[in-house]
Amino acid sequence: MEEARPSRTALRVALRRAAHQLYDARPLVFDDPVTPKILAPYADEIERTPGSGVGRRVGIKPRPFSVGLRAFLVARSRYAEDLLRAAVERGVRQYVLLGAGLDTFAHRNSYDLQTALRVFEVDHPATQAWKRELLAASGLDAPMGLTYAPVDFERESLAEGLAAAGFDVGAPALFAWLGVVPYLTLEAFRATVRYVAGCAPGSGVVFDYGQPRAALPMLERLAHDSLAARVEKAGEPFRLFFTPEEVRAELAGFAAIEDMGAAEINARYFAGRTDGLRMVGSAGRIVSAWV
Repeated sequence: MEEARPSRTALRVALRRAAHQLYDARPLVFDDPVTPKILAPYADEIERTPGSGVGRRVGIKPRPFSVGLRAFLVARSRYAEDLLRAAVERGVRQYVLLGAGLDTFAHRNSYDLQTALRVFEVDHPATQAWKRELLAASGLDAPMGLTYAPVDFERESLAEGLAAAGFDVGAPALFAWLGVVPYLTLEAFRATVRYVAGCAPGSGVVFDYGQPRAALPMLERLAHDSLAARVEKAGEPFRLFFTPEEVRAELAGFAAIEDMGAAEINARYFAGRTDGLRMVGSAGRIVSAWV
């Protein structure tokens, strides 16, 4: 992300989540009524989002890879919050959103006050300030239990940012690290993995990653190149890719690793749908691991 500018990629991800709320068939895979509200200033962009239902209404056939990308984005959010639900039942009371972007979980948190779940949103100060402006314009106040942890990684570490926000390193936490890994250096990725691995037993991490271009079939390489060109133009180029074998090696210090590709994700979240919403290709994967 360019210095002092909010993330354009965060906006594009939120636009696709909003399109899911507005145009895909019920039941939704990921129910998030807050995102369309905070994106009211970008309503025209929601309608122009590639693969949106608007195209179907006017007789334009959506592009499979555009629909597949939206499916991947809503599936990874759903998976993270499914893991959170199970973690809360086991006693986890801290949820850390690394690179939170325009995530709205804290404003949809349905856990009762007895649970006392604390939510920490970690992001670049510019992106976080922009998000808070959108929330304020929508009339949404910061809910109880939410703590913003602005971290400029050029100047401070994740550990420093979370410590300043009141994170309890002695208690377990679930870290949701969605839509971030492809933009990191390998050194930054490993530093975060080490930090999570050093947290209290019962802690976990969920993140998504992309397979290297060379590991993809030809048609998927074309889709990869198109997406890579768009994010580079936005000033947020892809940097880091893994194969499943490489991810497992990077997570050697963790237990109970689950790594899902399109087949597993479609079976879990998109089976029986009649609107064509499903993942395509083999590029995107979602993984979780526990300390």
